[in-house]
Amino acid sequence: MNRWRLVDTGRLTAIENMALDETILKARAHGIVPNTIRFLQFSRPAVLVGFHQDIRQEVRLDFCQKNGIDINRRITGGGAIYFDEQQIGWEIFSDKDFFEVSIANPSFFKRLCQPVVTSLKTLGITASFRPRNDIEIQGRKISGTGGTEERDTFLFQGTLLLDLDLERMFRALKIPIEKLKDKEIMQVKDRVTCVRWETGKSFDPQKMKETLKRSFEQEFGIILEESPLTDEEEHLFQELKRKFAARDWIDRVKVPADEQKIIYALNKTEGGLIRITLQVDLKKGSILRAYTTGDFFTYPKRTIYDLDGRLTNLPLNRDAVKETITRFFLDQNPKIPGITPDDFITTYDKIFEKIELTERGLPLSFTNHIYTTNGRFDEVLGARPEHLLLPYCSKSLGCGFRYRRDCAECGECSIGEAYQRGRELGMDVVTILSFEDLMETLERIRSPYIGCCCESFYTKHQDDFARSKIPAILVGIDNSTCYDLNQADLAHQGRFENQTALKLDILKSVLDRL
Repeated sequence: MNRWRLVDTGRLTAIENMALDETILKARAHGIVPNTIRFLQFSRPAVLVGFHQDIRQEVRLDFCQKNGIDINRRITGGGAIYFDEQQIGWEIFSDKDFFEVSIANPSFFKRLCQPVVTSLKTLGITASFRPRNDIEIQGRKISGTGGTEERDTFLFQGTLLLDLDLERMFRALKIPIEKLKDKEIMQVKDRVTCVRWETGKSFDPQKMKETLKRSFEQEFGIILEESPLTDEEEHLFQELKRKFAARDWIDRVKVPADEQKIIYALNKTEGGLIRITLQVDLKKGSILRAYTTGDFFTYPKRTIYDLDGRLTNLPLNRDAVKETITRFFLDQNPKIPGITPDDFITTYDKIFEKIELTERGLPLSFTNHIYTTNGRFDEVLGARPEHLLLPYCSKSLGCGFRYRRDCAECGECSIGEAYQRGRELGMDVVTILSFEDLMETLERIRSPYIGCCCESFYTKHQDDFARSKIPAILVGIDNSTCYDLNQADLAHQGRFENQTALKLDILKSVLDRL
C-alpha cells in the first residue's frame, strides 16, 4: 500500500498559508517530498481571491481593512472565498501518475472530493460532488475546491465549513451574483451550509481532521504518515513568505479603473464567469492592454496571461482577435474545464458590439452600461421600441407610487424624468415591480422595448431575456443594488427597501436616437 505524507500546519496567517501552498507544490514537483495531504487553518480571517481575479472587483476592501481581515491571492484559480477560524482547509499534492490522469476533468475532481464526502457521511450528513467544483448537501455548498499544477504534479485544495458567519462573509466579499441563477437559489441559507447547521452541534476541528485522515486513506488506498516540513521546504517557505506579503502579488491582476479608456464585457459560461476588459486607443484602432479575469480554472496556470499577451497591441478588429484566439488554443492546447475558445470569442464579440456604439456617437464610458438582447443596438432601434420598462427600486422610498406601475412625475427621483421623456416619445412607460412582473409584462407586450436594470440582473437573467425572443436595449442603473446588498430575493418579490438611480444621461442618449 502506498505511503503518503500528512502535514498539519495548524493555524497560520494568509501569507503563510499561501506561501506553503507553493512551497509544497514545488517540493513535490521536484521530487523532494512524497505525495502529501495537508490540513490547514487560519489564525485570523482572510479573503482569498482566485489567481485570475482583481481584488477590487471581488473584495469589499474598506470592510476588510476596518475589521482586520487579511486579503491575499491563491495560486489556484476559482472564485474569491472567505476563510476564518471556523473552517478547515484540505489539500492534495500528488503526481498525476498515481491517479492515472493527464488532463483535469469533472470525473477526476469528483474522485478527489470523495474523501470529504465520505467523512461527512460518518457524521450522518449525506453530501455529493456537484460539477464544476463544489461539494453540496441537497443543493447547499459545504465545500468549494480548486487546483493548479506544476510539471507532472498537481495541487487540489478545498475548504470544509464547520461553522459559518454569513453576515461577515457577505460583507467581506462582493458576491458574484451571476452564478446564482444556475444554482436556482434565492435565500443565503439555501445556497451554503456548514457542519453545525446540518448536525445541530459544533464539531471539534481536530476530530474532523482525524475523520478526514481516515477517509483519505480509505478512498485513495494509502497510508498517511504524519511528518513535518523538510529543511528544504522550510528554507523555500521563508523565501516565499516575502513574495506573498508583497503588494505586487496581491495586486497581480489589476484592471484599469479609468472608464474613459476601457471597455469590458461579461460572459457566463459552463466553466465560470469570463470578464474581459480592454484598454483601447479608438483613434489608432488598437488594443493597448487586454485583461481577462474570472472564476475559472486553467492548466497551465499562466494560460490567461499568455492569451492576454497575444491580444495586447493587436488591431482592434474582430477578425484579428478571432484568429489570434483560435491560433493560441491550437498552438498551446491549454485546458480550461467548461470553457472553449468560442466562449472567449463570444465575449470579445460583445466588446465589439459596444465599440460599434461609439461609431454612433455614444461616449465609450456609456457603452459599458448598455446591454442588448435578441438583436444589435441598431436593429432594436430600427424596430421602433414602443415600451419603456423601469425598475421600482429607482423610485423614492417614501413615494406612494413606489409599488405602482405608474408615476406622478413629481421630480423627486430619476424615474419621473424618464417617464416624462418616454411619454414625449409616445412610449408606453411602465414600472416593473418584481421579476415575475417583468416576465408577465414581456409576455403581454411581445414587442421591442427599452429598459433599465443593473449589470448583475442582466448577467444573471441573460437566458431569460434570450428565451423571450424580444429585441431590447437595457441601460444600467446607479448606486447600491439588491445584488450589492445581497437582497436579490427581496427584489424578486418586489420588497427591496433601498433606492437606486437611473443613469439618465445614458438613457436619454439612447432615447434620443429613436
